[in-house]
Amino acid sequence: MTLKLYVDRMSQPSRAVIIFAKLNGIDFEEVRINLSKRQQLSPEFKEVNPMKQVPAIMDGRFKLSESHAILRYLACAFPGIADHWYPADLYKRAKVDSVLDWHHSNLRRGAAGYIFNTVLAPSFGLTLDPKAAAEAEKVLVASLAKIESVWLQRKGRFLLGSGQPSIADLSLVCEIMELEVLDEKDRERIIGPFKRVLKWIDDTKNAMEPHFQEVHVILFKAKEKFHKQRYAVGSSIPQSSKKPDLHSKM
Repeated sequence: MTLKLYVDRMSQPSRAVIIFAKLNGIDFEEVRINLSKRQQLSPEFKEVNPMKQVPAIMDGRFKLSESHAILRYLACAFPGIADHWYPADLYKRAKVDSVLDWHHSNLRRGAAGYIFNTVLAPSFGLTLDPKAAAEAEKVLVASLAKIESVWLQRKGRFLLGSGQPSIADLSLVCEIMELEVLDEKDRERIIGPFKRVLKWIDDTKNAMEPHFQEVHVILFKAKEKFHKQRYAVGSSIPQSSKKPDLHSKM
């Protein structure tokens, strides 16, 4: 039976799973779950993943959720997957696992929290929360600093000093790509100081083409949409009543 991926391409973890499958020639059926329409709450999807989150997979009768668990499973269950993605060597594998575990408690918490509370909340019928965004930004910036100073080493272009990408590189870069939906000045203010991180992002994207760009098309379209919305709001405010953009001066 064909592997089924239950995903929403606006979801960073979903994009990582799709890219991995495409890069490694894994045959799959993409079942799209639109989070903005709350399709993850449907009884049908609950049968696949009782946690009601994407991504999730079905491989025959086997069901699995959580993106990092899915990436590990795909790397081990399908033949011909290059060892660099999830090394067989116990020590190297443990190092990759350590980055993945760190990711969800740090980078994901900061990036997802900041993006949601500065851009995405209205798409889900919620209001933006500047206080929550400020707290998330602290976590995000601290996480980028840790990638720059700890996870990226002097040798190797990828995390942990590797010369080839692992599932950790894929997962973390897909997370950081969400910053694309920010105002350009805001994005530059946050990530611009981290030059090694920026080079690593470019190296990772290049190593995963053409699929990286193709899977992120939806994000680039969302970026254009949010940019137009910000421009429309800014243009509708009389010049004398506009408030100074204090956030961009931090």
